[in-house]
Amino acid sequence: MTRIHSSHRPLVVGIGGATRPGSSTERALALSLKSAQDAGARVQLFGGAFLHSLPHYAPETRQLTDEQHELIEMVRAADALIVATPAYHGGISGLVKNALDTLDELRNDDRPYLDGRAVGSIVTVYGWQAAGTVLTSLRSVIHALRGWPTPLGATVNTLETRFESADSCSDPKVVEQLRTVGHQVTSFALAFGARDTVDCPATKRSESVA
Repeated sequence: MTRIHSSHRPLVVGIGGATRPGSSTERALALSLKSAQDAGARVQLFGGAFLHSLPHYAPETRQLTDEQHELIEMVRAADALIVATPAYHGGISGLVKNALDTLDELRNDDRPYLDGRAVGSIVTVYGWQAAGTVLTSLRSVIHALRGWPTPLGATVNTLETRFESADSCSDPKVVEQLRTVGHQVTSFALAFGARDTVDCPATKRSESVA
């Protein structure tokens, strides 16, 4: 995958996983983030264990936990995101949906929710039946949060594909899909950031992660 040359290193935040450590969903997300990193981005992954630590989001509760604050502040600083979810009974997992619901705290920002940011979508399924439905649902949530879904959304059938580690996958075609998602969010972040620099000289862009 070609590295994109720019003086600005965009921050790509990954959100996804399952309660099971080393889940296929989290490994697919890590592989996609590695592609974003190879293309020149800084990356931050919020995996299943972290998402499991988040309480159920309640908008009326003003006392947020440290974990909720961490997620909110990192997404606030993000130039792009990748969201990965397992398909649970034909829909997005509650774990991932709760994390996305927590981003309601960004509603009054200058960039509300995910406004102006590319968001890559990854869905893992055990059998193909729910793949398209869940991918469409995830993209609908991203649209509702004002994000821009990337042209390619990756679906992974874990009945046929195995992830031996965070950087090892049994299917080269799946690897290419996941890498493309990571590359697309980075390309968009760099292009959009360059446009911001030209059109909006006063805009400040966060550099919170090395």
